[in-house]
Amino acid sequence: MAELQQRRIRVFAGSSQGSQAEYLSTARELGQELTRRRLGLVYGGARVGLMGALADAVLAAGGHVTGVMPEALVAKEVAHEGLSDLRIVTSMHVRKALMADLADGFIALPGGWGTLEEFFEVLTWAQLGLHQKPCGLLNVLDFFDGLLSFIDHSIAERFVKEGNRSIVLVSNSPQALLDQFDGYVPRVVDKWIDRAST
Repeated sequence: MAELQQRRIRVFAGSSQGSQAEYLSTARELGQELTRRRLGLVYGGARVGLMGALADAVLAAGGHVTGVMPEALVAKEVAHEGLSDLRIVTSMHVRKALMADLADGFIALPGGWGTLEEFFEVLTWAQLGLHQKPCGLLNVLDFFDGLLSFIDHSIAERFVKEGNRSIVLVSNSPQALLDQFDGYVPRVVDKWIDRAST
């Protein structure tokens, strides 16, 4: 009998460690929890910032880490050379598509524009029904509270359908967030608010 493919979680995270020690400790805690649950990590392939700390924690716990990095960023982002699997690709577009294909769910740790851009891309794909994988924010020290308020504002202003709020899972605990992933049931919600006006 063939061995089952290991489930993997794609994590978006800052290439900086941020200003608070808890960002770093939570990234490491997430790495340990992924490994404890026998979940592989898929991430951008760097050895710096929260990304590097997360990968190091998974590797130290005996887990599997797949990094994906475009050729142009290998030197600039300081590719992690100790990964289980480092894939060098031709472009950012190829990178993002491959990581999405490899992943069974998506988590954003605190980070900058790249973290937000990539998380919102997979969130949009979920809204459009292009995948049914869980998407979660690890809300360390309430980092994403302002973003969550903006999402609620977008719903109030009728740019996001209220039913689609449920596709954003949120917790400040890696364990609790992954528990939500385990129980996740995708909802089918029509993206369009005013279809007649489109």
